[in-house]
Amino acid sequence: MRKYIIKRLLQSIVILFFVAFIVYVLMRCLPTSYIEAIAREKSMQPGSKSYEEWMAQLSVTYGMDGSILSGFIKWVFSYLKGDFGDSWKWTVPVITKFQDTVWISFVMGFIAFIIELIIAIPLGIIAATKQYSKADYTISVIALAGISLPTFFFASLLKLLFSVKLGWFDLFGLVGRNYDQLSAFGQIMDKANHLVLPIITLVVVSMGSLMRYTRTNMLEVLNADYIRTARAKGLSEKKVIYHHAFRNTLIPIVTIVGGSLPGLFAGALITETLYAIPGIGYASYQSMIAGDIPFSMFYLVFIAVLTLLGNLIADILYAVVDPRVRIA
Repeated sequence: MRKYIIKRLLQSIVILFFVAFIVYVLMRCLPTSYIEAIAREKSMQPGSKSYEEWMAQLSVTYGMDGSILSGFIKWVFSYLKGDFGDSWKWTVPVITKFQDTVWISFVMGFIAFIIELIIAIPLGIIAATKQYSKADYTISVIALAGISLPTFFFASLLKLLFSVKLGWFDLFGLVGRNYDQLSAFGQIMDKANHLVLPIITLVVVSMGSLMRYTRTNMLEVLNADYIRTARAKGLSEKKVIYHHAFRNTLIPIVTIVGGSLPGLFAGALITETLYAIPGIGYASYQSMIAGDIPFSMFYLVFIAVLTLLGNLIADILYAVVDPRVRIA
């Protein structure tokens, strides 16, 4: 197991290197950037230098004057030293803005992920064990609706119903108008109140695929020979389903769980933007449309690291949930 983990880590480092190079090239080849916007703004001021002169000066200031290869090497070494640069849009170090936003996304994503597992997996098992019943059809319709609903459409419906019509929640933001006048517990409850609709949105649009995935794999396992043998031996249906069948169903589910790791920290860009939640997804979206190259590159590399780590964790968990799996 130790050799396998070391091998996978080395492979992940190589993959991360090439992913980082692709990210850097794409960021350098963007049609517009913060530098161009600032140069254009400064060149229009009375008595200012020309746009070309400002571009040359700002490119030197932000290290954009060299070739892509030399710039990439310099960028990699700065990252290895822990220097992630300053955000052009937020005018603070990238790591500072990252720390201020990532935990909001993590709390929201973690709660939504736990609720999704609690709802989707049991419903998927029920649909599989009661195939072609009313419960199966109802769960399948709910799952397909969740898969088909666009995030922006479902979020708009929730805001129209619960914010505009009923007035239970605010339309946007993480805190209310009187947040500063509340007690410590009141501030926590105020933030929790603002996260209800975003969490519901994340759960509904995500649990459908996990529900269908659980049902499909559970049906495949229930039709296996060893399940029929277990039933023939007189084992109770509950023990057959939850002890023998469900354990083998966990293998593909682990893949989804491992792939969900980036979403816990990387944020839900669309959901956070729709509800104006100042998480890492919202901050990265604002940075991208503003041409904030340092923050955008850090965010994309961060997602790549989490994706590789999630895949590694999923591979290791295979051996935990299924004793038949042996990693040499």
